[in-house]
Amino acid sequence: MRAGADAIIATHAAGRRRGRWDAASIDTETLGLQQLRDRLCLVQLCDRAGRATIVQLPRDQVIASTPPDSRAPRLKRVLEDPRVLKVLHFARFDVAVLRHYLGIRLWPLYCTRTASKLVRTYTDRHGLKDVALELLDVEMDKVTRHSDWASAQLSPEQVRYAISDVTMLIPIMERLDAMVVREGRKELAQECFRVIPVMAELDLRGYDLLFEH
Repeated sequence: MRAGADAIIATHAAGRRRGRWDAASIDTETLGLQQLRDRLCLVQLCDRAGRATIVQLPRDQVIASTPPDSRAPRLKRVLEDPRVLKVLHFARFDVAVLRHYLGIRLWPLYCTRTASKLVRTYTDRHGLKDVALELLDVEMDKVTRHSDWASAQLSPEQVRYAISDVTMLIPIMERLDAMVVREGRKELAQECFRVIPVMAELDLRGYDLLFEH
């Protein structure tokens, strides 16, 4: 489903009343992996009921003379709701791009990649595709990831890819969190999540390997 900001606000409000918006999975698509060069194009959201929304962001909205936090006020209101746990995979990247282009500060958050690294210590495969295959028995097609997300008209394959990513994050979080609790690492995971916004800010400021010797 593709929607504007007003529709997102309505969905958020209705979801809060039904208890579906205590957590929301979030993903973004950009033109590349260089956050300051490769602009934000898409924001995807999904609630616990599996209702997914795609928000397309035109260039003149995210590359503008206006302050970042005024560029998408309705989306900002939804994503900064402190009552909603934001679930992301490799949250550090998404936190940085949302902060840079839209002035959105995500908190509280849960990073499934971080949780995977904390508890799936029997493997070095922590990409979303690998985690989804093991925990949900779902094989993801990542070919469409490398495509033009700035296109005004997304292809059906792009829409399917964007939705498939975000709809799996809450089920993955639930399975990973059970493992984190089982291994007594819940408090450690929470401390790791608290560091992510700081790491994202360091990325935006150009600091690399700040804590290395």
